Amino acid sequence: MTTTTVVQVEGRDLKLSNLDKVLFPSVGLTKAGVIDYYSRIAPYILPHLKDRPLTLKRYPQGVSEDFFYEKRCPSHRPSWMPTARVYSEGNKDWLNYCLIDSLPALIWVANLASIEMHTLLARRDAVYQPTAMVFDLDPGSPATVVDCARVGLQLRQLLRELMLDSYIKTSGGKGLHMYVPLNTSVTYDDTKPLARALAGLMEERNPIVTSNMRKDARTGKVFIDWSQNDVHKTTVCVYSMRARERAAIPVFPTRR
Repeated sequence: MTTTTVVQVEGRDLKLSNLDKVLFPSVGLTKAGVIDYYSRIAPYILPHLKDRPLTLKRYPQGVSEDFFYEKRCPSHRPSWMPTARVYSEGNKDWLNYCLIDSLPALIWVANLASIEMHTLLARRDAVYQPTAMVFDLDPGSPATVVDCARVGLQLRQLLRELMLDSYIKTSGGKGLHMYVPLNTSVTYDDTKPLARALAGLMEERNPIVTSNMRKDARTGKVFIDWSQNDVHKTTVCVYSMRARERAAIPVFPTRR
């Protein structure tokens, strides 16, 4: 039986459903707790979500059960919910992605049990022009996040040699994400080959690094995933919850 609670958020009426449903069984965190987290983190996450088409990663029965990705913003969305129209080569169709530009929009999406928020690397008005190049540093056991950190330092130095700045973000999982801000009008045709070349150069310089996409090549290695630099690929947003056992949160560590 569905239970519904109506709340008003910044002048918008929101129907929140099944707030007592446990989404993180190992820690007893309910949907109400997830919504409470997003309402509290809103001032920090909203600037990173603003104007970026969002892919929802929904866990209707909690993180220990099946999930699904949803690129199309649900048709039952409120009339005030903004969307971005993006053409999908895979679907051969235009998709209306959700845009999160306000606290009510954020709460509405969280109420869908969209625990994770995954954004494009570009903004709505220029979807083929990324605002960053990204590398996903993923350790293959027995390699660990410490190995990722060491590789990240070496990658940062390589980027500095190219006069490119970079910022590390924890992934909320077992690895790290490195972002390279872009302040010029480049496309994925520029960033993806460069990311691949840099990952290959790192592989030549450090035996623990692999840029090979094959999973069986990653054992004991740090895989530098360069393939995220693509118009339809998304990366989990900073401060988004991750659907891990204990609800990890990706953050930008303080730089020293």
